[in-house]
Amino acid sequence: MNSSRAPHYSPAHISTRRTRRGSEFDQLVRRIAEGDRAAYEDLYRRTRGLIYSRVLNIVCDTGYAEETCHEVYLQVWRSASGFDPARGNALTWLTTLAHHQAVDRVRRECSAAGHEHRWGVCDYRPATDVVAEEILRRQDERAIRNGLAALTPYQRESVVLAFYGGLTYAQVAARLGIGLPAVKARIRSGLAQLKTSLA
Repeated sequence: MNSSRAPHYSPAHISTRRTRRGSEFDQLVRRIAEGDRAAYEDLYRRTRGLIYSRVLNIVCDTGYAEETCHEVYLQVWRSASGFDPARGNALTWLTTLAHHQAVDRVRRECSAAGHEHRWGVCDYRPATDVVAEEILRRQDERAIRNGLAALTPYQRESVVLAFYGGLTYAQVAARLGIGLPAVKARIRSGLAQLKTSLA
């Protein structure tokens, strides 16, 4: 029998490791605020995977995710002097910046009339969640039902499957037996009309 065991880490030990890592990121951001490019490159190298993943989960498009991450790190360089460790550690600050940039990107793309979206590469639900939050903050269920009733039958069917059913573009297309471009157009125009009617 193998008597070797995995090393035991106490909660205090794990907490110390996390604190040390957080402190390292705090120091990097402080150095960035002083114009230290090496610190900026180090922070980017050590956090880019995490930030890209967070952004991609919101924008749901690889191209938009790359562009948004670029904007995030530009904002880090420009606003590092505003980082306040008393309000949270640097990694939390960075992921918060990424979240806000990603949500702003989704809102811009949703409000750009006639803009060709490349969404649908992955699950459509994160984008609809953002739109839903904006709608539900201002309107009640009755207003939403009235807005859905004002859509064409084709728009309503596609939006309901994506919005309430949580299906992707491809799944909606398969369910309805129509092409993917038609599904994208129906959902895009339906959401735009809903936003207009509920404004």
